[in-house]
Amino acid sequence: MSSGPQVLIIDDEVQIRRFLRISLEANGYQVTETATGQDGLLKTAQMRPDLIILDLGLPDMEGAAVLTRLREWTTIPVIILSVRDSDQDKVTVLDAGADDYLTKPFSIDELLARLRVALRHSLTETEEPVFCSGRLCVDLSRRLVTVDGEPVRLTPTEYALLQLMIRHAGKVLTHQQILRAVWGPEYIQETHYLRVYFAQLRQKIEENPTLPKIILTEPGVGYRLVALPE
Repeated sequence: MSSGPQVLIIDDEVQIRRFLRISLEANGYQVTETATGQDGLLKTAQMRPDLIILDLGLPDMEGAAVLTRLREWTTIPVIILSVRDSDQDKVTVLDAGADDYLTKPFSIDELLARLRVALRHSLTETEEPVFCSGRLCVDLSRRLVTVDGEPVRLTPTEYALLQLMIRHAGKVLTHQQILRAVWGPEYIQETHYLRVYFAQLRQKIEENPTLPKIILTEPGVGYRLVALPE
């Protein structure tokens, strides 16, 4: 019996559940599965899994409704796995509190990578004072940003953006989430702000701003900060 992280799969497709169980257990995860949203909510309360994989099209209720119910009382990471691939579907569930979104069919290697990121983020929510990703290091307690060991001067807005992305490293943040957090709710339609400020930020922290490796764009959805090895 594996003693690895416990994953709850909420998906009504038997073949998907079987595939996920075999793949995850082969990689050291403990797996529990269910086909309905209501049972998924019940099992979450009973088990307190380390991570949830949630389908949007469930027979008894929408997966988005399951997510909303979960976020009323738990911060357990939730990865959406769905055939729906529109930007709006992704934005809706990410805004509702999903940690990530994969479209079926999917690569098991990519899913495993996303699981590791979500679990790492959930374990480090008591934030580390120093965050590093490749050539970038940020001392959050001193508000000191360095690239290749050299101090980098950021504007207050650029620093606020970078700090927000660090606090959610590995997770997709939607345009609306970022605008609300940095500029306020009255600015959630001003997506051009993000293009301008992320371009400025990349000029200062990326080795090649036109091919960023630290702050990635999720087209039509938002941005993701990647924790690269040093």
